[in-house]
Amino acid sequence: MPIALFALTLSAFAIGTTEFVIVGLIPTMAADLGVSLPSAGLLVSLYALGVAVGAPVLTALTGNWKRKYVLLSVMSLFVAGNLLAWQAPGYNTLVLARILTGLAHGVFFSIGSTIATGLVSKEKAASAIAIMFTGLTVALVTGVPLGTYIGQTFGWQTTFLVVAVLGLIALIGSAFLVPNNLKQPPAAKLSAQMKVLAQPRLLLVYAITALGYGGTFTAFTYLAPILEQVSGFDSSAVGLIMLVYGVSVAIGNIWGGKMADSMVQLKP
Repeated sequence: MPIALFALTLSAFAIGTTEFVIVGLIPTMAADLGVSLPSAGLLVSLYALGVAVGAPVLTALTGNWKRKYVLLSVMSLFVAGNLLAWQAPGYNTLVLARILTGLAHGVFFSIGSTIATGLVSKEKAASAIAIMFTGLTVALVTGVPLGTYIGQTFGWQTTFLVVAVLGLIALIGSAFLVPNNLKQPPAAKLSAQMKVLAQPRLLLVYAITALGYGGTFTAFTYLAPILEQVSGFDSSAVGLIMLVYGVSVAIGNIWGGKMADSMVQLKP
């Protein structure tokens, strides 16, 4: 596999870490910022809003750009958002930082798969995408618990600084390793993307996905205060529990993929 794929994987790791790590730091951040737990939880929701807006809108607006330029632009935005979070003087600035990084997240995963498949031959396309998304899975297993530990030990601002450094390394790697002559897919207009909302079967899939992820992440967002205030765990144990959660997610992804493959093979 091309070494450029590992720059994409590191980008996915950094983005996955900044998305989820705040979950383990919500009680710490709420106390430090002087806001309630629900207000701190909005930092997760507003990030998700940035992802939801960024994926279709910014992808359509940058449809005529070269893929590499889009990648470098969104990773620059990601680094800037995390640096802003690191230096945020208060809650409102932190909200802005989370929205900016969410916008970068949405565009990255929109184009990341396209870039990954453009780096390899057609028969290796699925493997290339899997390698890139490994970064997201590894972020759950190692990045989130490690980031939680760093935030609880050295202050939550330090976590965002570390993530910004990871994003900068990924940005530099992409600048040097990702080729300039990637195949340019047809630009996707926003109007064309909106047309899928008129297809009932797809709307059902979207609803199932939204309800499934919505329920999961509602509980996941407040996992740290639930563990500390309801279950009675010490704050130092939150990182370890999130490590176990991440490992379970990784195993579930692999197991689910193999089950899906076997079910397809069993079909006549």
